[in-house]
Formats: sequence, C-alpha cells, structure tokens
Amino acid sequence: MARLEGKTALVTGGSRGIGRGIAIRLAEEGALVFVHYGSRRDAAEETVREIEERGGKAVAIEAPLGTLDGVNLLADSFRERLIRETGDERFDILVNNAGIGTSHSFEETTEKDFDELMAVNVKAPFFLVQRLLPFLRDGGRIVNVSSGVTRIAYPHIMAYNLTKGALNTFTLHLAQLLGPRGITVNAVLPGIVDTDVNASWLHTDEGRRHAEEMSALGRVGQPEDIADVAAFLASGDGRWVTGQMVDATGGSHL
Repeated sequence: MARLEGKTALVTGGSRGIGRGIAIRLAEEGALVFVHYGSRRDAAEETVREIEERGGKAVAIEAPLGTLDGVNLLADSFRERLIRETGDERFDILVNNAGIGTSHSFEETTEKDFDELMAVNVKAPFFLVQRLLPFLRDGGRIVNVSSGVTRIAYPHIMAYNLTKGALNTFTLHLAQLLGPRGITVNAVLPGIVDTDVNASWLHTDEGRRHAEEMSALGRVGQPEDIADVAAFLASGDGRWVTGQMVDATGGSHL
C-alpha cells in the first residue's frame, strides 16, 4: 500500500527542480499534492500533468512569496482549494521548498539582494507555517528544504547560506514546539543537484567534473535523490525522526 494514501500535501516551489521531484514522489505514495508556483504556470501545469499521467492527484496553486501578502494569498488559496477537493480544511504535510539563490559574491551583495533572499527563504516559510499550523493535523509532517552549505563553508554566496542556516534553526525550534502534537519537523540538506537552476554551469564538462569530485559517491545529485529523503520524512516511516538536519549531499566534502 502507498505510504501516503489519503494524505494531503502542500509543496511550495513544486513546479520545478527539487520541488517538482518531491511533488511527484509524494503523489506516487498516494498523497493529493498541491503544487505551489510563483510565476511559471506552464511548469506547474506540466508537473500536475505528469503526476496525473502516473495515476496520482495534484492541483496547482499560484502565489508570489516575496511578501507577507503573498504568503497570506497562498494560505488562503490553499485552504479554499483544499476544502473544494477534500471537503476538509485540514491537511497532513507541508514541504517548504520554495527559495531563491544568488550569483552575487559577498562583496557584491546589496541590501536589496539580501532582503529578497531573506523574504523568500526565511520570512515566507516562517509565516506560512504560522498561518497553516491550525489546519495541520496532529501527527503531521513539516519538511524544510535547506542546503548543504550550512555544513560546508562556501563564503562566495554568504547571504544565501545565512538564509538556509536560519531555516535550520527554525526547524530545530519548531520541532520542539510541535512535538506534543506528534508533528515532526525536519530539514533536508541537498548538495549540488542537476536542476535548471544549475544547468548553465553544471552541463559543462568542467562543471560536471567539479561537482562529481565533490561527492563521495562520485556523481551529481538528482531531484529524485532528494525527493526520496523527503518522502521518507513525510511518511509514517519517519515518525521517530524530528528536529534533524538530514544531509543529502551525497557525502559532499567529507
């Protein structure tokens, strides 16, 4: 039997990359997945279509996450669609995957860059959890997609790294807060993953070779590698794991 049969999940940034992989994986396990996207409706619809072609169930939801208004819009839209699809405003799984990166070095980072990173990568998941917590069932799951840069010193994109460190701290304290309700909260820390965000450099011979050399397993990570970890944490199999930063870098920089 599918591990998530009868469950409902919201995956932010679920239209592309790691989020898309997680959305597809949760649907394969039987969950009804709400695929959030910020602007790429075509990508979200393609993700929903792929899920349905595999026999799963999914719904696309649009909302920008750079402001509190956007977070509130997502929370309200999700609840409305949830009731429409299931007849219930309660749900089981929240995956905070949506995030933005930067190519700016520490020296080049502006206040605008910094504020945008903090707004999407930290502020949005903080207030989205706050808004949706009354509707998350006891025994539910929260999975935050962080980054291996919180373990590995990589100062060239320091502002981005700081946001993921904040997400780890959020994970730890939220796990303690929600433990009495049986809700587990964990973070997954990917390394270099073959997504469209990394395609410009990763799909060069030099870039791929560099990425492969970083991993103890000698290859580049795929969205499915991260999705499998997230699915475990979201399932009943992960019931005794909470407050953890689960390294999914393929042993990068061991």
